[in-house]
Amino acid sequence: MFTSSEMRALRLSFASPGVTWGLSVLVITALCGSLWGCGGATASTADRPVLSTTPFLMVLGVAQDAGYPQAGCNRAHCERGWANRDEERAPASLGAVDPIERQALLFDATPALPRQWRRLQTAVPAPLPELSGVFLTHAHIGHYTGLMYFGREAMGARDVPVYAMPRMQTFLLNNGPWSQLVALQNIRLRPLAANHAVHIGRLAVVPFVVPHRDEFSETVGYRISGPNRSALFIPDIDKWSRWDVDLASAVRGADYAFIDATFFDSDELPGRNMADIPHPLVVETMFELKPLTRAERERVYFIHMNHTNPLLDPSSPQSASVTARGFRIAHEGLRVPL
Repeated sequence: MFTSSEMRALRLSFASPGVTWGLSVLVITALCGSLWGCGGATASTADRPVLSTTPFLMVLGVAQDAGYPQAGCNRAHCERGWANRDEERAPASLGAVDPIERQALLFDATPALPRQWRRLQTAVPAPLPELSGVFLTHAHIGHYTGLMYFGREAMGARDVPVYAMPRMQTFLLNNGPWSQLVALQNIRLRPLAANHAVHIGRLAVVPFVVPHRDEFSETVGYRISGPNRSALFIPDIDKWSRWDVDLASAVRGADYAFIDATFFDSDELPGRNMADIPHPLVVETMFELKPLTRAERERVYFIHMNHTNPLLDPSSPQSASVTARGFRIAHEGLRVPL
């Protein structure tokens, strides 16, 4: 539970900056009608390097921890992914870039980190040389295991800053092989405190605690801000009713909200007790956000979709129902300005 001071700080952090962004943004694209492709740019056009001074956020993965298709899945919905590599989707992750300060931040270290870091690294004309920080949400497999690629068997990286909450830090320090990354100085752990901002160049990151299955660590979401705009990233949470923040108010206080869409509805996992994995269903989230105006709903991007989730298929009736209500579905390569 939040203390009263934490609640005040969190509500203040959700206040919209209200600063408009200039029309000087330049994007190398001939196919996208929008400067930044916030609504419907394809992954291929969104991946083109940006000629701009404006910091931006980039979607690097949209699937649940194990990606899509998921190991061991031979059902029809996975066969599409096995048959066509273009259908594959990486675990949920965001990247933030400040082109002027040459800063690059990664939100969660997924098993797809090599390709995700490459995608972020080359999102600007002169590839970014290194990561300025990795921000972890929690200790479930799709959110931290990519740290292994910084080790001596792979990159042999030096002092990559990894930002983590206290229990998450303790988990990494006391369990191999993660403890070896610290001992060999492949990574350098940096402490996080709930509702306290970390400033890196023109980017600011504020972690806030959310309720989740915290077997090994606490779980946080992030507010990510640039000079002009801000985004929420909440890839994992239990039911919204367990959070001491009103979801609609949180969405209104940000320019973008990338939120948990693990399951579309309760029919998705026949034979499984959904109470054991109590994510908010997409249908529940849409009902929760019914008070929002159409323009406010367009700030919401559903992300972190299980391999069973029909939202992974943009041609599905469920995808159509989401977009008809004004919400958006995150796709890899999507870029939005900060």
